[in-house]
Amino acid sequence: MTHDPVYDTARDASHNPTNDPLIDEFADSLWLSDGLSRNTIDSYRRDLVQLDHWLVKTRRPTLEQLDASDLQAFLAHRIGVDRASPRTTARLTSTLKRFYQYLLRDKRVTIDPTAALESPKLPRSLPKSLSEADVEALLNAPDDNTPLGLRDRAMLETLYAAGLRVTELVSLPIAQLSVVNQVVRVIGKGNKERLVPLGEEATNWLQRYVAEARGVLLDGRTSDALFVTTRGTSMSRQMFWNLIKRYAIDAGVRADISPHVLRHAFATHLVNHGADLRVVQLLLGHADITTTQIYTHVARERLKAIHKQHHPRG
Repeated sequence: MTHDPVYDTARDASHNPTNDPLIDEFADSLWLSDGLSRNTIDSYRRDLVQLDHWLVKTRRPTLEQLDASDLQAFLAHRIGVDRASPRTTARLTSTLKRFYQYLLRDKRVTIDPTAALESPKLPRSLPKSLSEADVEALLNAPDDNTPLGLRDRAMLETLYAAGLRVTELVSLPIAQLSVVNQVVRVIGKGNKERLVPLGEEATNWLQRYVAEARGVLLDGRTSDALFVTTRGTSMSRQMFWNLIKRYAIDAGVRADISPHVLRHAFATHLVNHGADLRVVQLLLGHADITTTQIYTHVARERLKAIHKQHHPRG
């Protein structure tokens, strides 16, 4: 379909998609109506900026003027040229649908161009996890005789004991830790609050970190963050990601590891030891039980593997 009549050369010369007010308004609406996390909103924004860039580059209409054929051409480009995976394409389709439903409700468009778009069917994938032996090796990797090592040990213990998301871990205020009650108060996705037990082992490491290392790292500075760097600031997600990769190498853990893998290990090990799925849902902060049900499949696969390994007719 040709759209030359509505193509604006001035738009091509000066348009900056990253500052498109329409995308900004949509992002603001997500935060106001759904309380989505910054990372989730940034993901929506990136998808729409990519679309807007492509519209300019291919001399197509604006976001408010395009039609279904434009969106299908964009998705075909992402799949064929950019080699977008089915999972990326599904997420992108979801972004487009949500954006144009917002425009339709706001009367910016009269027809939803995503109405006929279908997301690719994704195979049900089991989350990556770690064996209990791998987790133990990883937790023991930091040198707890140094302030940084003690901090890292406390962080790893907390991540595994509470099943936190990495953003929840690195942004955790010290005021939300209760060593007396052995719990941590977490503000998760959608600004939802949950209390998560830490257990005795993680609590002991946290007490030792706060007593012996945190003040040394702060060196007279103040911070609301529980886990701090030598600059006196809270740790970034990327910094902790790099730390956990390094400790995995030191511990000889060969599995592909990330902070989220430890969260999966937390849930998987709970289910393997007989935890009720509703309890695991509450601990993880999942809004929907169907998100948590994946761990029943993980446990089932583990049982099959054990049966195959040990049963004489396995």
